[in-house]
Amino acid sequence: MSRGRWAGDLAMGARFAFTGGREGWIRALLTGVGVGLGVALLLLTAAVPSILDTRHQREAARQDYLLSPAKIPAADDTVVVAHTDTVWHDQDVRGRLLQPEGAKAPLPPGIDRFPAVGEMYVSPALADLLKSSGTGLLHERLPGKVVGTIGDSGLIGSHELAYYAGSEHLAPLIGKASVERIDHFGDTSDQGSEPLDPVLLLLVLMVFVVLLTPVAIFVATAVRFGGEQRDRRLAALRLIGCDGGMARRIAAGEALAGSVLGLAFGVGFFLAGAQLAGSIELFGISIFPDYLTPSPVLALLVAVAVPATAVLVTLFSLRRVVIEPLGVVRTSGPGRRRLWWRLLLPLLGLLMLAPMIGKGNSGGNFNPYLVSFGVLALLVGITALLPWVVERVVGRLDGGPVSWQLAVRRLQLSSGTAARMVNGIAVAVAGAIALQMLFSGVDADYTKSTGKDPSRTQMEVDLGSATAPDGIAGKLRETRGVRQAVALSETSFAGRPAGTEDTVQIMVGDCTALRELVKISACRDGDVFVSSAAFADPASRKLMTPGHTVWVDPTYSGGTKGVEARWTLPAELGRAQVRKDALRTDLTGLLVTPSALPAKARPSLSSSVYLLLDPKVPESDATEEVRTAALRAAPLANVWTWQSTQRSTRYDTIRTGLFVGAAAVLALIGASLLVSQLEQLRERKKLLSSLIAFGTRRRTLTLSVLWQTTIPITLGLLLAVVVGLTLGGVLMKMTAVPLRVDWPSVLSMTGFGAAIVLAVTLLSLPALLRLMRPDGLRTE
Repeated sequence: MSRGRWAGDLAMGARFAFTGGREGWIRALLTGVGVGLGVALLLLTAAVPSILDTRHQREAARQDYLLSPAKIPAADDTVVVAHTDTVWHDQDVRGRLLQPEGAKAPLPPGIDRFPAVGEMYVSPALADLLKSSGTGLLHERLPGKVVGTIGDSGLIGSHELAYYAGSEHLAPLIGKASVERIDHFGDTSDQGSEPLDPVLLLLVLMVFVVLLTPVAIFVATAVRFGGEQRDRRLAALRLIGCDGGMARRIAAGEALAGSVLGLAFGVGFFLAGAQLAGSIELFGISIFPDYLTPSPVLALLVAVAVPATAVLVTLFSLRRVVIEPLGVVRTSGPGRRRLWWRLLLPLLGLLMLAPMIGKGNSGGNFNPYLVSFGVLALLVGITALLPWVVERVVGRLDGGPVSWQLAVRRLQLSSGTAARMVNGIAVAVAGAIALQMLFSGVDADYTKSTGKDPSRTQMEVDLGSATAPDGIAGKLRETRGVRQAVALSETSFAGRPAGTEDTVQIMVGDCTALRELVKISACRDGDVFVSSAAFADPASRKLMTPGHTVWVDPTYSGGTKGVEARWTLPAELGRAQVRKDALRTDLTGLLVTPSALPAKARPSLSSSVYLLLDPKVPESDATEEVRTAALRAAPLANVWTWQSTQRSTRYDTIRTGLFVGAAAVLALIGASLLVSQLEQLRERKKLLSSLIAFGTRRRTLTLSVLWQTTIPITLGLLLAVVVGLTLGGVLMKMTAVPLRVDWPSVLSMTGFGAAIVLAVTLLSLPALLRLMRPDGLRTE
């Protein structure tokens, strides 16, 4: 057949898509919106590389850490930077104090001049937060008045909380309390990041496949909107002389036109969403609109794949349909669906994944192509199995109230349409169950114990080399929400002022503080104790001989040459048994009360205050009070909240990406299901009007529509659970973790899917009630 004939038939189909009067435009609009929602999400996915790259570039451009151990001398082009990050109600606040040392000092990105002492530039989000009520403690914590805002180039997200403040007297603190001198901002190193381990790479692949598969299915479903009216139109074309092949090509042309309209809608939705993106923050992640620049190659792939998919899906759906001049044979009852070929896709997926079972992190990288196509085959297999399941189940249903019988009869006549409507949600639930099982299985591998006991201490204030830690502890002890505050300091000593030998730890604190570490009975200022854990090392034990001369803060342990403090150990050293619940777990040396240490050694101490909070005060309030009081007492202090476990940053990033992507996919699922439901109701307008005209109650018809949704979604979710558990089990075996089913998560994922369908059904009820009128039988 000539290309001209194909082009002419496709062009005729495209004209039919837009020239069918009001009904034709509504059908085209619904198809365009359905396809457009999917295209918008695909374009968002195509923009992910740009988002990650731009965020990385912004972060690298403002980096103010020294990448080499060499110290930079003060010059006309240097600036001293102090890190003063804090947290406000679980929101990170990035803080920097700046002290320029010359006219050519480098400016950080986002500001056009250095703030003077007592001034600060803040991000727009922080400026808005400071204007809101209830932020008095945050105002007290910040070091100056707001004189300007940080530009987009100095921020990685529109909702980032950050500030730059002017300061002085920072130079003497260089090398202590996160204070450094730099001569430029930005990471100029070309060191590549460490590659992901095999399991994390598998998680990334799974997230993309699981999130994008429902999108592709929704796009394929949307191009089939108006199928029954299209069939009647094709029958009329056959009546005026078109052959079967020409009718199919015209149908493909209609689908092609709808998909092109969907591309236009998708671009519009994407551009509107990009402008909205700047005002949205999900799971602590925010972006700027200009981050959303789809990769040209991926965008081109979407532009080609969507119309091609529309044509192929249409031709595939008509493969067993006989279009005759007086009707379509499919309306007289389809043949029974066969099961054997529908099982091929899931089996093929399992065969692809089987060779990688048991690899984990020790068996090399997983084959990304086998993983992607294997998971895709299993998930797409749901769309092949669900029509067969729905047909078999509804074919055996009988009896019941009128609403039930109406629903069942409708499903028996068009089970394929009902299955298509829930295909996407079933695939999404199956993928979510598999991902949840995989994440729960590997979570322990990326969650490590910190060795800290939050029941002993909830917060720690790291003072660095700040002087008078006991005085700061006293101020914190008076803070609202604090029940106990103890100060502990640490340094080290060795047998010589410089050399290569090992050092021994010194913990310094008053008797109350030391009792939080060890069991001691008699204690007074001036005492020195040997930790029970110190006797495991003979070399260290020798250095701790009473009366022995040692050097505190030796040069080779990080001290500065010439400031080493000579110390003669007391003639009597007490013995102290380490508590099982000690605040520190690394007590391998001496425990010293303050006056026992020589005065020259005190500048070498690194101090922390450990806080036990009052349970009578809400933890969030007490935490903010402590952070504010700590920064008032020691502006360069770091405040930490103790946690018993800590999760890998990369693992957490992937989890966050999953949650953000899942939120976008769920929004698409809800919107697409609503469009699909409205399209089906529109096609049944005359049938509903006929039933109302014959006296059928509105309540009965409404219940029948609810049953028509409930039955297939129940079957779809049951199938999704089976496939999801199967896929999740295989993935857990691949990552070499024990097979365990997290039933609460499985039930929550299933319930969430059902809730989306229920919400969509309820939202479609107003349209249903408008359609249930006798005047719907009127025709023009």
